[in-house]
Amino acid sequence: MDIGEIIIGAAMKVHTELGPGLLESAYEACLAHELKKLSLDVKQQLPIPLIYDGVKLDIGYKMDLLVNDSVVIELKAVEKMLPIHTAQLLSYLKLSGYRVGYLLNFNVVSMRDGIKRVVNGY
Repeated sequence: MDIGEIIIGAAMKVHTELGPGLLESAYEACLAHELKKLSLDVKQQLPIPLIYDGVKLDIGYKMDLLVNDSVVIELKAVEKMLPIHTAQLLSYLKLSGYRVGYLLNFNVVSMRDGIKRVVNGY
């Protein structure tokens, strides 16, 4: 099973248990727990520096989850996913140098409707 399938399966499990309507931080903690139970390496709230004009600026960007040092996960608990949410994940991928990310919105009736895979083509 590939890492994307594992992430989606874990997200679906969390959503089935909790349902919609909670804060993003609750889904983040539970998803991190599920992924760790599956023996994946999970880092939470990992800072992403911005390099501007050759200067590294720590301005507060943080990716919600980084799985196996390869996949960025951005979690949402919003009524509707907007293009700005995809743009945020794509920016995080560009700034961090990672290629693949998942945008997961837990505020949906069916988790299938809250999953978007994003690939940075560099």
